[in-house]
Amino acid sequence: MNTIQVEIVSAEGEIFSGPAKMVFLPAIEGDIGVAPRHAPLLTLLKAGEVRVQPPEGEEQSFWVGGGALEIQPKRVTVLADTAARAKDLDEAAAQAAKQRAEDALRGATDKVTQAEAMAEIMRMVAQLKLIQKLRGPNR
Repeated sequence: MNTIQVEIVSAEGEIFSGPAKMVFLPAIEGDIGVAPRHAPLLTLLKAGEVRVQPPEGEEQSFWVGGGALEIQPKRVTVLADTAARAKDLDEAAAQAAKQRAEDALRGATDKVTQAEAMAEIMRMVAQLKLIQKLRGPNR
């Protein structure tokens, strides 16, 4: 079976390394799917879910808070601003971070602070959506 090597790393360290038959990523221009022998590509990532389909076993989900993506025919490298295994996300912490960012936005007096607060709100909204998705429709 053809596979592609996937590396997901952040400043905290390596989150995932292994083969995959398919990878789905939240590129800044829209979600993309990457299979073995994909054309080379460099792009930015937005906050969202990275899904890795290994050759055997269940699909794995990861959270990235943005970053950069490099695709080569035999390798996908995700350099994330922040990253975590989706199952390790904490809904209460994400809600609290979103609330802090909303408070910071209300108190912001300059455009840089406003932009930083808006970016954090967008990251936390995307994280909360992923948490809700993982819970399923009945929870």
